[in-house]
Amino acid sequence: MTLNRTIALLTMRLLLGFIFLMQGYGKVFHWGIDNVYKNFFQGTYRELLPDFLIQFTAYYTSFVELIAGFLLIIGLKIDWALYALASVLIVVTFGHGLAEPIWDLSHVMFRGILLLGILLLPKSWDRFSLDAFLANKK
Repeated sequence: MTLNRTIALLTMRLLLGFIFLMQGYGKVFHWGIDNVYKNFFQGTYRELLPDFLIQFTAYYTSFVELIAGFLLIIGLKIDWALYALASVLIVVTFGHGLAEPIWDLSHVMFRGILLLGILLLPKSWDRFSLDAFLANKK
């Protein structure tokens, strides 16, 4: 049973990490954040929010997804990565709701459930992480 808990938490962390890492990677390296900002963020929110806020949000969400997703995969600073990703999910939920009052929440809900699950489960179950390795070394 102990191994099942460890593998379950590792799977949750890796799933969430890869989902966010690949999304951030696509925004930063494939499309380019300026392109994402101009074609997705600015076009959708130009009439609703000030431009500086739209631009900040495009950069913030892209880099947080990339960096925090990577941190989750390697298991380093897991709590801080989850807090940052929670802020992204809140921003995304607000932004999509602002642009379109009724929208598909399935991708946000799936990520939110994984994120909350990882936050709520005991850290002792997450044995395959750099955080656990560094804690055991002390």
